[in-house]
Amino acid sequence: MRIAQRRTKIVATMGPATESEAAIDSLIKAGVDVVRLNFSHGTVEEHRARAEKIRRIGLENDRHLAILADLQGPKIRLRKFKQGCVDLAIGDSFCLDTECADGEGDSKQVGVTYGKLPQDVKKDDILVLDDGRIVLKVEAVEGSRISCTVQVGGELSDNKGINLKGGGLTAEVLTDKDKADIKIAALIDADYVAVSFPRNAADMKQARMLLEAEGSTAGLVAKIERAEALDNLDEIISVSEALMIARGDLGVEIGDAKLPAVQKEIIRKARFLNCVTITATQMMESMRENPIPTRAEVFDVANAVLDGTDAVMLSAETATGAFPSETVRAMSDICLNAELQSSAIKSRHRLDDIFEHVDEAIAMATMYTANHLEVRAIAALTESGSTALWMSRISSAIPIYALSRHESTNRKVNLYRGVFPVYFPTIHTNHAEANQEAVELMKRRGAVEEGDLVIITKGDLMGTGGGTNAMKIVEVGNMPDFVA
Repeated sequence: MRIAQRRTKIVATMGPATESEAAIDSLIKAGVDVVRLNFSHGTVEEHRARAEKIRRIGLENDRHLAILADLQGPKIRLRKFKQGCVDLAIGDSFCLDTECADGEGDSKQVGVTYGKLPQDVKKDDILVLDDGRIVLKVEAVEGSRISCTVQVGGELSDNKGINLKGGGLTAEVLTDKDKADIKIAALIDADYVAVSFPRNAADMKQARMLLEAEGSTAGLVAKIERAEALDNLDEIISVSEALMIARGDLGVEIGDAKLPAVQKEIIRKARFLNCVTITATQMMESMRENPIPTRAEVFDVANAVLDGTDAVMLSAETATGAFPSETVRAMSDICLNAELQSSAIKSRHRLDDIFEHVDEAIAMATMYTANHLEVRAIAALTESGSTALWMSRISSAIPIYALSRHESTNRKVNLYRGVFPVYFPTIHTNHAEANQEAVELMKRRGAVEEGDLVIITKGDLMGTGGGTNAMKIVEVGNMPDFVA
């Protein structure tokens, strides 16, 4: 009996709870596919050491783990209070003052790290603090001071974040720290770099330019967490390899009640435009302290899978939580069960489209054939991983094995839904030998057995990126040597 492979990928954040080699090994065995390094914390040497450990232990487990470097972005925060925190009641007057010194905040006012905040807000704007726990209405703006009335009260402590409901803050997306961290991401050969708070394509293009200047070919992940990004979604997708639905800040800006519909639309649009999606934020939050998830969390993860997301992400759950590997296993089990539903394995994606590239047409034809024939597996011989990406946009229960000689490609495709990287070192001019070797490799991995049908895709000029132009259906154990 074959064991089902989970197609939805799991991104886990590394932190104090998962710093040791034993913890990393446990995460990998539990099923992690991509490791997120939070660049809000850590030095060059710490990030370099973590990347080395992740890759080494991954290969020891025969896994091509991708590394996602997540840039901090512009953090618009309160400064510190004299006593560390204050209690605000509904109706209280409270002032945000860019000239109030750090450590001088009290029950009447507090400093703000973002000097342009008074220029970005106006009377009747709503400021949301601490992920929505405190809500202020702007009454007046005078010089450095923003006078507000408390609409939702409670305890407010040092360094909490500030969002403008509806968006509109003009802070530069890439800070000096981010620009320095892009160099670090290139140095450690990160597979993906996540850009925080992008508003438009120009923000992503700037990050791309800085990455390429460092010789990096990392994929760019646009974190959708600003209201403005939703208005510019198509153009952001056009210059990004992936989108992260960062539901924390996005929910604060547009309102949590709008998030479910927005999540579905982002995933739908990204899949149609051949972009990868990562659904993030508080997916298994209760497992920071508990060994099992809540039923609401089970439904949240399952619904993201049914929406068609490529990956689901864990943040504090694995960075600082008490049960990191248990959380990954629980998430994996939820994904596997959600993937059994018919809506997760059937697709009419792009059936009426005209394709722009030969290799894209081959990918679509492969998935249509596989979903209408008793095919056990797909073997995509690939240089860049593009064919596997296009295939992964089609909902299917059939595993797609991306066979590549490039470790960077193997790591990158590990984020794609339903794609499993396999190191395939040899380039053959003899196509029959290539077919035979690919099938034998998959047999050794237990992916196929005698009598199974396999679809193989490759190019006439193997070893050339973007050259996939052939699809072949073969039967395992019945492949004459002369068949190319």
